[in-house]
Amino acid sequence: VQLQASGGGLVQAGGSLRLSCTASGRTFTSNDAVAWFRQAPGKERELVAAIRWRQSGSYYADSVKGRFTMSRDSAKNSAFLQMINLKEEDTAVYYCAAKGRVILSAFPPTVYHYWGQGTQVTVSS
Repeated sequence: VQLQASGGGLVQAGGSLRLSCTASGRTFTSNDAVAWFRQAPGKERELVAAIRWRQSGSYYADSVKGRFTMSRDSAKNSAFLQMINLKEEDTAVYYCAAKGRVILSAFPPTVYHYWGQGTQVTVSS
């Protein structure tokens, strides 16, 4: 299974970006969890947002609530992270990740089976 992340770039503070994560080699199934992490220089990787593919359950870090939204397109086997009102502190490498068969009580998972390569998001002042 390969996850391909894309959509990063350079944007001014207050701007928007939409990240995409497309899976190949495996189709996302109902109980899969798909997530976005980010890692800024000198900082630990943090979970930003997560959804269960076709079941209830979503998670957003407090720092992004109201600004970031995850969505999915089953036909494209892709997940998206819409980011608005970006701040300089959102600058990081963003990674998508997935894990199969996640029940709601174990969501969001702390361990993921599949990882994509990172995509750089840089927010300038």
